[in-house]
Amino acid sequence: MRKAGTVLCGIMAAALLAGCGATMPDLTQEETDLISEYAVGVLLKYDKNHSGRLVDTAAYDVPEEEPEETPAETLPEEEPEDTVDDTEVIDVSQDEEADAPPSTIEEYYGISDITFQYNGYELLQSYPPATDDALFFAMDATDGMQLLVLRFTATNMASTDQTLNMLAYGARFRVSVNGEAAQNALSTMLLDDIQTYNDVIAAGAATELVCIVEVPQSVSIDTIDLIMRGGDENSVMSLQ
Repeated sequence: MRKAGTVLCGIMAAALLAGCGATMPDLTQEETDLISEYAVGVLLKYDKNHSGRLVDTAAYDVPEEEPEETPAETLPEEEPEDTVDDTEVIDVSQDEEADAPPSTIEEYYGISDITFQYNGYELLQSYPPATDDALFFAMDATDGMQLLVLRFTATNMASTDQTLNMLAYGARFRVSVNGEAAQNALSTMLLDDIQTYNDVIAAGAATELVCIVEVPQSVSIDTIDLIMRGGDENSVMSLQ
């Protein structure tokens, strides 16, 4: 520390001497800074308490605290609940029966006390067969075709005679063979044509009626559907 003091005294003396008659040279700011830095360095060099190295700040470092992990919240297990099926059960069987289309001729046309029964079919070239010279009307199949004659029995179930007037009921029929497109039943002047029959059926008695369409000669009959028309909606009656 004494040596540092001696040096400083020398520097100060030089400054004083410069002030006592000697002209102090003009220094630049850079030179002034260098002299100041040098003077400080000299003082630190001879200061026995100066270690000559930077202060170790490791002792002052505060370790960074890591965020504590928050344990995941464990939800309580839900106890199984008894499920109750509260679906309303609607019985539509009666509604379906009420909405079901009529399945018989008498139901569709609203004919009372008379029932109709399908009795089968025939494939003919003419109807009726030419066995009676007194026939009022007969019909023949066109070339390459044959007559499909559907036979029905109309029975009077009442205890009194009943008039059956199919024209008054607006009866009209179509026939589909083997699922093919349906065709209109032929309009005839036959007395037993089911579409135009108009006569009295005695109590408990029955009469034979026919419905006729033309089909190709080569057809093989598998299924027959009778489509009843004339009401609000058509109704299909599967004959076979």
